[in-house]
Amino acid sequence: MGTLDARVDFAEPCVDPVHPDYRGAKIYIFWHESILIPLSLRGHSNISMLLSRHWDANLLGRVADMMGFGVVRGSSFHGGSVALRQLAQRAQAGNLTITPDGPRGPRRQLAAGCIFLASTLGIPLVVMGMGYDRPWRLGTWDRFAIPRPWSRARGVVSRSIYVPPELDRAGIEWHRAGVEALLVKLADEAEAWATAGTRRPGEQKMRREPSRVARWAAALPGPAGVPLDEELQRCDVVVPRRTPDTVAA
Repeated sequence: MGTLDARVDFAEPCVDPVHPDYRGAKIYIFWHESILIPLSLRGHSNISMLLSRHWDANLLGRVADMMGFGVVRGSSFHGGSVALRQLAQRAQAGNLTITPDGPRGPRRQLAAGCIFLASTLGIPLVVMGMGYDRPWRLGTWDRFAIPRPWSRARGVVSRSIYVPPELDRAGIEWHRAGVEALLVKLADEAEAWATAGTRRPGEQKMRREPSRVARWAAALPGPAGVPLDEELQRCDVVVPRRTPDTVAA
């Protein structure tokens, strides 16, 4: 990972926990196949990672711990779970991160847990599309990506997104579908950028560096985030609103 040319295009640079103006806890989400990028670049940034209790997450949990991430084991979608209480406690003074299509897929289909968590805890989501230049792919459910040495890695990151409290079933489903479509769009954009090797206005070179800010700034009040409608419009993503009857069907 240290050989890569890693660059990122932030729509809102202060969502990065190493940015001097970073304030307020965030929930960072990205596809499971791309987990090597944040693991290698944003350790020791006051981020706790939600991992399943499946046996195949044991190795990932050990790696995350060694790389400077907190680890919470369990599900984000069951309100009475131990995992939810641990996440709520850590979110009081730190960031969270979730791979919303894990632990077993389907690939690039977003589960509603991150929406439920953001709504319940009142913490904005940050959607992170990431990709490599022609990576090797494993034969796993997520087609796990392994970058070629000395190749390009790219990230396209959204603004922080506000998720309203007390969403009903239709509201959770619309936000789930919208965030899924946004994450697909940003991931495809990042992969195309990595393959092309072009320049983007405002791009930043990503380096492995611990955050001196997130250790204390996550506990401070931060921006509430923009409504999902606004971010979808900015990124030219269209998601039809769903009625309760549509969701039930």
